[in-house]
Amino acid sequence: MLLPLAAFLALALLFAFRLGAGDPSRVPSALIGRVVPQTDLAPIAGLLRAGQPVPGLNVADFAGAVTVVNVWASWCVPCVEEMPLLLRLAQDKRIRVVGINQKDHPDNARRFLGRYGNPFAANGVDPDRRASIEWGVYGVPETFVVGRDARIVFKLIGPITPENLEKGLLPVIEKALAAPAT
Repeated sequence: MLLPLAAFLALALLFAFRLGAGDPSRVPSALIGRVVPQTDLAPIAGLLRAGQPVPGLNVADFAGAVTVVNVWASWCVPCVEEMPLLLRLAQDKRIRVVGINQKDHPDNARRFLGRYGNPFAANGVDPDRRASIEWGVYGVPETFVVGRDARIVFKLIGPITPENLEKGLLPVIEKALAAPAT
């Protein structure tokens, strides 16, 4: 009579431990080490940066450059919080910071970037989440680091914070910058 109860309690403890353990932003991605998905995306209509139209996302542009890809939306509250850190990353001329704007209206996306700043050298529109699904995105925000060989080397689920920028993203970016393109 006590054996089923003991087995249930053991399983409950195991599940509680596994659910509580670990950082949800460290969910492994099957795309790590693989070439970026072949998803060219149109630009956000009317979006300008320094007076010039911001291009959409072109897969060919990944080759030869270390790129930080941020999946964002104007309706995403954590996206507001991470924007100053993306602007900081965009100041590093050794890397490209690009965006994938998910399920957003162009007017809202332009207003958002006008209000909080536009770190993106290119920004593709993903109105139906198809590109996001190919990138393995769970939700917004998510950030990827892509090496010069156009392979995904890192994925961060959730917003960029000062802590995960210093301990996660920047070391991976430096490592990708040091690696030769293949």
